[in-house]
Amino acid sequence: MHQIKKYLSVTIAACLVLLALSACGTKEQTQTSDSDKPKAEPFEIAVIPAQTQGQMKEAMDKLQTLLQEKLAMPVSVKEYPDYNGVVEAMNFGHVDMAFFGPLTYVIAHHKSGAEAIITQLVKGKPYYHSYIIAHKDSPWNSLDELLKESSKLSFAFGDPNSTSGSLVPGIELKNRGVYETAEKHSFANLKFTGSHDVTALAVQNKQVDAGAIDSAIYEGLVEQKKVDGSQIKVLWQSDKLFQYPWAVKKGTDPELVKKLQEAFVGITDETILKGFAISGFAAASNADYEPIRLAAEKEGKLK
Repeated sequence: MHQIKKYLSVTIAACLVLLALSACGTKEQTQTSDSDKPKAEPFEIAVIPAQTQGQMKEAMDKLQTLLQEKLAMPVSVKEYPDYNGVVEAMNFGHVDMAFFGPLTYVIAHHKSGAEAIITQLVKGKPYYHSYIIAHKDSPWNSLDELLKESSKLSFAFGDPNSTSGSLVPGIELKNRGVYETAEKHSFANLKFTGSHDVTALAVQNKQVDAGAIDSAIYEGLVEQKKVDGSQIKVLWQSDKLFQYPWAVKKGTDPELVKKLQEAFVGITDETILKGFAISGFAAASNADYEPIRLAAEKEGKLK
C-alpha cells in the first residue's frame, strides 16, 4: 500500500510538472505568434523630381508624418529619380499613390488606370503655364526673335516627360518649324536637363541661351532665392495648364480616397506648401486633364 501511495504521488507530481510546462509552452507560443504577425504594409506614395534642390525632402517627410496621422496607417513618401520611374512604379503596382506631372499622369492613367484625386493650387488657382525663358542680357524679347537665330543657339527642355518642360513647349516649337525630335531640330544644341530648377539655373548662368520651364516652379524658385529672377526674362507663355495631380492606383477604396482628399485639402503646413511651391491643394478628377490627354495622344505619347 505504501508503495502504491508513493507511486501515485510521483505520478501526480509528474503530471503537474507536465501541465506547468504545457502552460508555459502555450504562453510562449502565443507570444511568439504575436511577434510573428506581419506588420501592416505602408501606403506607398511616389513623387516626381519636379525640383532637385530646395525644401522638397523636408516637405515630403512632413507630408508622410501628416498622412500617417490622418489615415491612421503607415505611409511612405519617396522621390523617384525621373518622371518615367513614377509611371512605371504605378504601372507595376509598386505604389498606391503618386505625384505626377500632367503628362505623366495621363500616361499612367492610360497604362494602368491611375485616377487623379487631388491637384495643387498656386496663388489659390489650379492652373499654371509653360514658360520659355532667356537671360536678361540676351537680345531677344520674344520667341519670334529668338527663333530667327535658332541655328546659332542652345535650348534646354526639362524632363522628356514633363508637360511644361517638354510636351507643351515642344508642340509650340514644332508648330513654328524648328523642332521635331531630340535628334531632329534647327538649334545648334539641344538638351534635356531633367528638372525645372536645373533649366532655370542653366539659363541664369548662361549655359544655355533659352529653356522651357514650369511657371509655378520658376516663381517658387525665385521666391526661395534659389534663382535670381532679375537675371531672367520670359519670352513666351503657354495657355493655362491644369496643375500637377496626385493620383491613386486603380481600384482604390472610395473611403480611402475620401480620407486622402480631406487630408490634402486640409494641409496648411508652410513647410509642405513651400516645398512644393504651392498655396494649397484641391480635389481633382481625370476629366480635368482631358486637354493634356489630347496633346499627348497627338504627340504619340499614349501607345
